[in-house]
Amino acid sequence: MTRVFGLSKSKLMAFRQCPRRLWLSVHRPDCVPADDTNEAVLATGTDVGVIARQGWPDGLLIAPDGPLTEALSQTQTALAARKPLFEATVQRHGVLVRADVLVPTPRGPAFDLIEVKSSTRVKDYQLEDVAIQSQIFAAAGVPLRRRVLQYINNAFVYPGGGRYHEVRPDGSRNSLFAAEDVTEAVESIQAEVPGWIDVARRTLAGAMPDETDGCNDPYPCPYQAFCHAQAPEYPLSCLPRIRAEAIAALAEKGYKDVRDIPAGVLTVPAHEWVRQVTCSGQPELRPGARAALAVLDYPRYYLDFETIQFAVPIWPGTRPYEQLPFQWSCHVEKKDKTLTHQEFLDLSGEAPMRTFAESLLTTLKTAGPILVYNQAFEGRIIRELAARFPDLGAALTALLPRLVDLLPLTRAHYYHPDMKGSWSIKAVLPTIAPDLDYATLDGVQDGGQAQQAYLEAITSETPTIRKNAIERSLKAYCERDTEAMVRLVRFLRARPGVAP
Repeated sequence: MTRVFGLSKSKLMAFRQCPRRLWLSVHRPDCVPADDTNEAVLATGTDVGVIARQGWPDGLLIAPDGPLTEALSQTQTALAARKPLFEATVQRHGVLVRADVLVPTPRGPAFDLIEVKSSTRVKDYQLEDVAIQSQIFAAAGVPLRRRVLQYINNAFVYPGGGRYHEVRPDGSRNSLFAAEDVTEAVESIQAEVPGWIDVARRTLAGAMPDETDGCNDPYPCPYQAFCHAQAPEYPLSCLPRIRAEAIAALAEKGYKDVRDIPAGVLTVPAHEWVRQVTCSGQPELRPGARAALAVLDYPRYYLDFETIQFAVPIWPGTRPYEQLPFQWSCHVEKKDKTLTHQEFLDLSGEAPMRTFAESLLTTLKTAGPILVYNQAFEGRIIRELAARFPDLGAALTALLPRLVDLLPLTRAHYYHPDMKGSWSIKAVLPTIAPDLDYATLDGVQDGGQAQQAYLEAITSETPTIRKNAIERSLKAYCERDTEAMVRLVRFLRARPGVAP
């Protein structure tokens, strides 16, 4: 007997991204490494969904902790009662879907289907998401009038007090959400859904499909490590900022590895430099970096920030997805090359921005270059702090001309084959100071993990012993960032061909 594979909206969306992703999710789920970032995305979506429900205070949440059979049964009963429903669950033709919000229309038997997203605009793939739901609800005999995508309004300013849906005295609205009626767009593709279901089932019943180019569109596929296990050591994507069309053109000529490309083919100087260094197998430190650094005065401040973004703001006066600083690290280098380290980290759960800014000004004083890695980031955070705290604005703004960006300097003068086309500090550091590899850190090894650690630390349920461990990990991680810049500068100021 041929096995009939059950499907869900999420599985069909995986299929739409890449048939192999769907196949692996069913037949090889073990291929996905543990990833705290995925959990964080799910948690963000959950928070957004909970706040969205406040718009229908008489709504009913369907079987939040019950089995599927209970959810299906409760949904049928609640549909007859014509109340707003959260997580209304139906299953037809072996496909399971749940609606974020289902609202009965004032007259007639129809409902409005409202899908809540944590994005800040409507995206094309979200229309397919709603089309799948619409098709299955229609097959289950639930008539739909409108399909609405409700998304984050990034102009919303949180007033505090849990007020995410506010009508001001002048009648204007200040809401976390914006909404768009997508009925027409969804209906234009809904008829395609049965075909997607049929091909998805045939995909699951067959052998593993070939790879596609859908690894990161519309979202990162968790099976990339599995699919790319046999990829070339230096794939064409190592060529910095290369367009997909250019990669395709090189692949058509039979080139798979950067080392396959002969001299004279690449026309972009940065691409040719990467090719040459990769083919030689030896790093290159070009002249010029030493002179550029020699003009910098002392003391030198090596600075790095850590920030957090909330889809649902928790501090008054802040907006969704605003990057809010909670930690800084600074190594201070004197003319005699002695170093001191200073830092700031606030895990109280209160808004940290004011004390962040004040402590930063105390440490950076009024003179001396401030070395950062990617000036656009630190510069933007400083400008936003200056706008948030007008009384500190002049002092904060005065920091901006002192910023010195090490990223373009490094990109112009140094490349190692192991960087594989990336000049991120985490790609550069192992090639010049392997003893400072981020992989040796305990608990927090990248910015995403830092954000998750911070969120855990400020949660009231987190035990003190765990909070203390997080504090140590966050401080070690941020300090590593500025120590890495110190080591990088010492490396770059060495004469080409001479060890620093």
